[in-house]
Parts: sequence; structure tokens; C-alpha cells
Amino acid sequence: MEMRRPTSAVLYTLLSEAAAGRVTIDWLFARLGDRSFGIMLLLLGICGLLPGVSAVAGVLLVVLAFQMIMGRSGPSLPRRVSSRGVSTRQLAILVDRLVPVLRWLERLIRPRWATPFVATRRVVGAVVLLLGASLLVPLPLSNIPPALTIVLLAFAYLEEDGVLLCIALAVAVGLLAGAAAFAWEVMSVAGWLPSLR
Repeated sequence: MEMRRPTSAVLYTLLSEAAAGRVTIDWLFARLGDRSFGIMLLLLGICGLLPGVSAVAGVLLVVLAFQMIMGRSGPSLPRRVSSRGVSTRQLAILVDRLVPVLRWLERLIRPRWATPFVATRRVVGAVVLLLGASLLVPLPLSNIPPALTIVLLAFAYLEEDGVLLCIALAVAVGLLAGAAAFAWEVMSVAGWLPSLR
């Protein structure tokens, strides 16, 4: 069985194949192949950590999650967006910043517990859908736990690390259960639902 290439190496190869001026988002997705969902999850998860941007990231994550649940092989964006060009220089800056972090993480995160990641795409999509929706909650700092969990899921998905995937899914379930209990209590105080106590 062929060893899976680290994502950092894939990104550097991508950069070496990029045209001098601009590349389209369609081109990026085609070159990233089965990692395109993972890269999108990672970038949107990082954006979800930023105040003011988290709501937009949440909406995009919900769209992405629906596509994962539908079993698509890669993200699909409207033609008007996917055909737009991205500056190769800006892409190089992003890769140069991202790769050192990825290389450090790749010492800890690696393919373990062979998991059929194509089969688990729908499960991950369902969890990301709920986490992405929770980024829309307008409470201070409420965006940080779900965004960090999405970043964990993204790393697990990128490196096909079944151990990290199980940990990230367990964290997500705990987080969503806590959020559901909190929402129930808020609604029970308002008199809309009976109290859990």
C-alpha cells in the first residue's frame, strides 16, 4: 500500500505547478484532490476563530457540510466563484505560513487506525454542519470551541488519522451535547420548555 504523502508536501507541489500569475479555485480543488475538503475545513475553521468573521465562516461551513453529507468527492462552489483567479503570489504567502505549522503537526498526526475516510465523510459532514451552525450564535467567545474542533477534524481528515478523528468526534459530541443542554435551560427559563432539573 502506497504511503500517504504529508499535506505539507502536497501544498509545496501545488505551488511548484501553479502558473506564474493567477490560478483558479477550480484548479486548486482539482490539484488537491481528496484533500480539498480537509483544506477548506482547516481554512474555514481558522477563520471561525476570528471575531466578526466567524458567522461568515459558519455559513460557508454549513454549505460545505451539506456537500460532504451528499457524498461529493470535493467542494463545489458557484461557477462565478470557482472560476475566479487567485494570485499565485498570495497563494505562495499562504503556503509559506501554513507549511511550517503543518510540518510540526505532521510529527504527531499521521495515518493511524485505517479508517475508510470516504465512508466517514457523511458523518464528519453531519458534525461539521452542527458545529458550523453553532458559529452563528451571537455570544462572545462562543465561536472558539466549535472552530477549534473543526480545525481538529480538518487535521484528522487531511492526514487520515483515525485516532485524531475519534478524539475530534468525541470532543464535538461533548460540545454539541453541552450546547444543547444550555439551549434547553435557556428556553426552560423563558418558559418555553420544561426544566431538566
